[in-house]
Amino acid sequence: MPSAIALGAVPGHLQQSLSELDRAIPIGGRDALLARAFELRSGREKPNRFWKIDLDAIDFAAVRPAVAPPPQIRMPDGRGVLACDLQTALRDHSELVARALGSAVDRADSKFAALASALCNTGAFVYVQADAAPGGPVEIAYDARDALFPYTLVLLERGAECTVVERLRGHSNAFVAGISEVVAEEGARATYAALQNLPADARALFSRSARPGKDASCRWCVADLGASLTVETIETAVRSRGAQAEVTVLFFPTGDQHVDVISTVRHDVGESQSRTLVKSAAAGRGQARYLGNIRIAPHAQATDAALRDDALLLSKRAHIDSVPALEIAANDVKAYHGATVGALDEDQIFYMTSRGIERQQAETMIALGFFEPAIEHFPENALREEVRAALRAKVSA
Repeated sequence: MPSAIALGAVPGHLQQSLSELDRAIPIGGRDALLARAFELRSGREKPNRFWKIDLDAIDFAAVRPAVAPPPQIRMPDGRGVLACDLQTALRDHSELVARALGSAVDRADSKFAALASALCNTGAFVYVQADAAPGGPVEIAYDARDALFPYTLVLLERGAECTVVERLRGHSNAFVAGISEVVAEEGARATYAALQNLPADARALFSRSARPGKDASCRWCVADLGASLTVETIETAVRSRGAQAEVTVLFFPTGDQHVDVISTVRHDVGESQSRTLVKSAAAGRGQARYLGNIRIAPHAQATDAALRDDALLLSKRAHIDSVPALEIAANDVKAYHGATVGALDEDQIFYMTSRGIERQQAETMIALGFFEPAIEHFPENALREEVRAALRAKVSA
C-alpha cells in the first residue's frame, strides 16, 4: 500500500478537479468536504498485528477523478416513479434532490463519505410519488473505469414502495468511493440491494445511509464479493416511531482480498424495530472484519432489535474478526446479538461423502448453503441467482 498523505494535506490536482466536476454535477461545498476528507482519520484502526491493511495509509494522491459517464438505468413501467442520472436530476428536479439531501445523514462525519461527496463524478436519483408502487425494481449499473465516485440518492414519499438494485462492475485497478442514501417518508417501504463484483485488483469504499420515517421501513441487502479492498459502512437512523430497519450483508474474501464492514442501527426513538443478518466466509489468505452496532437511546423504550453474525473459515490462513456490539440506554427493550466463527462441520462432510458425494463437492454445497439465509433476503430472483453464481465461482476457485 502506498504511503499516506499527511492528514489535512489536500493534493493540488484534486483541488483543481473540483471546478470541472462541479460544472458537470453541481454539488455545493465540495471544497469543504474535500478538506474534511483529508482532515479526518478513518476511524477503523488495525485491530491486531495480523491485520494487513492500514486504511489511514491509503494514498489518494494517485486518484485522478474526471467526469464519468452516467450509469445505466432501467426503470419499471408504471406511474409515479422517476429514475435518472444525477446530472439530470440536479438540472430538472433540484427541489426534490434538495429535499432528499436535507433529510439524509450528514456526510461530513466520515472520511470516506466526505471524499466520495467532494469528488462525485456520476450518480443516480430515484423518486417515487406518494402511494405509488412500481411493478418492478429500478436497476442501476455502474461501470468503474479508473476513478469512480458514484452518488445514488433515493426518495420515497408517504406510502410509496420501491426496490432499487445497484450493480457495480469495473476494470482492472479501478478505484471506487461511493455513497448511497435512502429517505423513506411516512409509511414508505424502501429496499436497496447492492452487488459489488469488481476485479480482484480494484478498491471499493462505500458509505450507505438510510432514514425511515414514521411507520416506514428501509431494507439494505449488500453483497461484497469483488475488489482487493472493500470498505463498507451502512448506517440506519431510526428517528420516528414505528420505523423498521433491516440490514443483510454477505461477503467472501479469497486470495489476498480484504473486507472491512461496519453496520450501525441507531434507535433514537422507541417503538421501532431492526434486524441485522451477516453471513461471511474467507478462504486462501482472505481477511475480514465485521463490526455490528445497535445503539438504543435513553428514551427509546419498546425498541426491538436483533443482530446475527456468522462467519465460516475455509482455510487455515484465512481470518475474520467478528465484533457485535449493543449499546442500550433504555430499560424496556428487546435486544439480542449473536456471533459464530468456525470451520466446515466434519460431521456434515462425512454424512455427505458416505452417500457418494465427493468431499470437494460436499464442501462446496455446505459453503453455498451457509449463505442461503442471507441470499433469501435479497429481492428479485435474478439478483439472487447472480449472487449464488458469484459465490459458486469463489468457492470453486
